[in-house]
Parts: sequence; structure tokens; C-alpha cells
Amino acid sequence: MAAGMLALGGKQLVVIRDSCSKSVVEPAGVNTRMSQQRVDPLIKAAAEAIRTADALLIGAGAGMGVDSGLPDFRGPEGFWKAYPPLRGRQFSDLSTPHWFQTDPAIAWGFFGHRLNLYRTAVPHPGFAMLRRWGQDRPFGSFVFTSNVDGQFQKAGFPDDGVIECHGSIHYLQCTRACGKAIWPADDVRVEVDEATIRAGPAFPSCPECGAIARPNILMFRDWEWDRGRCAGQHTRYVHWLRKVAGRRVVAVELGAGLAIPTVRDECEERAQVLVRINPREADTPPGGIPLTMGALEALRAIDAELATER
Repeated sequence: MAAGMLALGGKQLVVIRDSCSKSVVEPAGVNTRMSQQRVDPLIKAAAEAIRTADALLIGAGAGMGVDSGLPDFRGPEGFWKAYPPLRGRQFSDLSTPHWFQTDPAIAWGFFGHRLNLYRTAVPHPGFAMLRRWGQDRPFGSFVFTSNVDGQFQKAGFPDDGVIECHGSIHYLQCTRACGKAIWPADDVRVEVDEATIRAGPAFPSCPECGAIARPNILMFRDWEWDRGRCAGQHTRYVHWLRKVAGRRVVAVELGAGLAIPTVRDECEERAQVLVRINPREADTPPGGIPLTMGALEALRAIDAELATER
């Protein structure tokens, strides 16, 4: 096991690395035994990183919504727990665009159920904490999320400060690609049979040509996703990255797993310091701050520590 030094806000931290390239961060002088006692120093290190940041990059995967009562579809068992009638089928099988042509009842049953669920979900208090931390930073914050649930906007984050790299279930596109631009799903109502997760018989349709509509979400084996809305978000994100170039950017990453590591990769690449919050997959590159906790639990602990420094 090797040790290195990392400076946060003028304080020295000891970075402990093992042979598997995992890292933890401890304030200098603290006993570095691998024990539960390390949690408090890690919380302090995370709070110090956030307090001294010029800007925050907030990265979020499915784990961010668990404390709001949303499923994370972790593995087949997680998917079947959320959708018992679909036991034996895979999330990656249902989340493909061809069902909108071959079996629109199951396609809109699955996505309609999710749309209804996300509409009624209330963002947990951790969203407000993140928004406040970002507002306190000189160069603000930007959200990079793979979630399609729209919870950040519902929690009060400005739409022009969020990039949804996999799209949003709250917007629709035409399955015929007739030229109709992406439109909001605000007026869409989908009736779903909870016993079968099938919708019907009236499915959302394109107001231009009448073809079946689909969510503006990047699905598996999806060559038809309309990237227009996401491209606009990406343009604004790149502008923000240019504005914070050379500044101290701290990434607070929450609930982003390894199966599809888009959010993890983005946070690792863009930030000077990475705070990774994940109850199962919290390992970080050297110099990162891993918190093996759920999102809300970790955010509350960090917020309490920040309050002592105000």
C-alpha cells in the first residue's frame, strides 16, 4: 500500500492506494486503518472539496433516484422486483425501439408506467442540497445525468444547466421520422394495466403525421433516437466547461454504476477532485473521495459538515 499527498483548500490529505488502484482520502495525521471510522474523515474531505470549489459538476445515475422511491433496475432481479409481470424478461430487451412497431401495447405499457411513476415522484431533499451548494459556488454548477426522469428540473434546477445524455421520458418523437420536431409529453396520458404492464388501446401519436410516438430516450439497439434536444443541452454544457476551464471543478457523482459508465467517465475526465457516492461501486481513481453510501445519506452528512464551516 502506497501513500501520496493531495491538497484541498490549503489542507493536506493523505491519499491511500492499494495494489488494486483503489484510493481513499484521509486528512493528514488521521489513523488510516481500513475501518468504519474512515467515514467521518471522508465526509470532511468531501465537504472541504465542495467548500473550496469554484464550480460543481453534478453527475447522477439511477442510484440518485432510489431515495425518491424510484427503481434503479440493478440487474435482472432489480428489474423483476419493479415489474413482477415481466419476470423472465430483461430491461435491455424491453427498452428497445422495435416494440413500438411490433407490439406498441407492451412498449407503451413499459414506458407509460415509467412516465406515470416519474411524474408522481417527489425529488428527495438531497436535490435541494446540491442546488444550494451549486448556487454558492462562484461559477455555479452543471448537471450531467443519464437519468431520463426529469427529477433535477422538478427539484428546481434550471433546464439550461442540465444535460440528459440519454434523453428524457417527458419528451416525445415520431417513430416515422416525419420531420416533426421533438415535443413535450405534458398532455400525454397512458393507461397501463398493472397486472400485465400493457397499455391501450389509444397510444400517443405524432401530431404531424399520426404515427405512433415514442419517448425521446436513447434505448438499446436504437439507431432512430432524435438527438436534437440533447445536442442543444450539450452545446450549453460545452459553453459552461469553457467558462470554468482552469478553475477548480469538483464533481459530485451520485449513484452512477459501472454497467454503462457514461456518467462516471465524464466526472473523472472533467473534475480536479471527484467525490463518488455509491453504496456498491465507490472505488475512485487516485486522489478521489469514495463514499460507500446511498445518495441522500451521504448528501445529508456532507451538508451537516458544511454547516459547521459556515
